[in-house]
Amino acid sequence: MCPTKELTARIILSDIEGTTTSISFVKDKLFPYAKSHRKGYLEQTWISKETSEIVQDLLELPEFEAYSNENPHLGEESFGISTVSDFVNYLIDKDLKLGPLKRLQGLVWEKGYNCGDIKGHVYSDVPAAFKRWKESGLRLAIYSSGSIKAQQLLFGQSDFGDLLPYINGHFDTTSGHKQETQSYTNITKDLGEDPADILFLTDVIKEAEAARQAGLQTVILSRPGNAPLTDDDKSQFTIVEDFEKLNVKLKQK
Repeated sequence: MCPTKELTARIILSDIEGTTTSISFVKDKLFPYAKSHRKGYLEQTWISKETSEIVQDLLELPEFEAYSNENPHLGEESFGISTVSDFVNYLIDKDLKLGPLKRLQGLVWEKGYNCGDIKGHVYSDVPAAFKRWKESGLRLAIYSSGSIKAQQLLFGQSDFGDLLPYINGHFDTTSGHKQETQSYTNITKDLGEDPADILFLTDVIKEAEAARQAGLQTVILSRPGNAPLTDDDKSQFTIVEDFEKLNVKLKQK
């Protein structure tokens, strides 16, 4: 695949999973780690203010009512560590993008990063691209369904060292869900740039469609393990295999 024609932007807004980082790292490392360590973390921090707030938010989710209906043996007196731990496992299995779940996962992963169990995976072309963009004057922001804490852990303790100095901002689902156009409008306002001056990188067509409807430029990453792209997708969007193929320059005002 040849390099793209030259694109101009002032900000690059990048997804993580399937874009900077392999889907398998998230599915095969991060999610299983959160599942296997969730109960231990809850046991260690159960009486802390932060965990108490997360637990309260988890129990107020509509999904907990559905979970309770599926498990009628649960009673008010049973809402302890085991119940919450099992509910978290239920949410992880359903791959739901829920704020309190993401907060808890981020805290569990933080312990994993800090003790050396986890190193953030990024593709080998990513560090050089981040450096190239920063040196050219482009700003870089990250938008992921993972919490901001989880983003900072991944890039701060990556296989290639600390990449956070290259990143100017982080956005998660508190800005809106990634397949909704309003989310990109919200992020554009926060970044203080014209949407046409923002280039969004993702591997998900529906995310690219939502961003494009908000006026952003878009490029699709076709990395190993990503979902296959149709001929229609390829005709509608610019597709690149990696960041080396992405030819983007700073747009001058």
